[in-house]
Amino acid sequence: RVQLVESGGGSVQAGESLRLSCAASGYAHEPYCMGWFRQAPGKEREGVATIYISSDGTTYYADSVKGRFTISHDSSKNTLYLQMNNLKPDDTAMYYCAADFGLCTVMAVARARDSGQGTRVTVSS
Repeated sequence: RVQLVESGGGSVQAGESLRLSCAASGYAHEPYCMGWFRQAPGKEREGVATIYISSDGTTYYADSVKGRFTISHDSSKNTLYLQMNNLKPDDTAMYYCAADFGLCTVMAVARARDSGQGTRVTVSS
């Protein structure tokens, strides 16, 4: 059974950092693409970042996080990461990871059908 388990969320002050992790298991083969999306209370899902795993590791980011967030993947651990620096109150949301959701874009990851249970990030000013 495919399983995605996010962790690493927490409550921080603006300007601080967090690193999210997403452990993937149950896949018959390594996903070709993984990504993160987030959802704040009362708002629609927003794609955050994606990474081509089976290719050259190309990454894509939402404009709102470019320069602050970095997505990466460790194949030896089957784990996806999201390093989030210089966090802002607008980053407050539940963060979810997803895999193989179609095109490897931030728009597509926001529409991912399957994800983990999410990890909460709260940023206070």
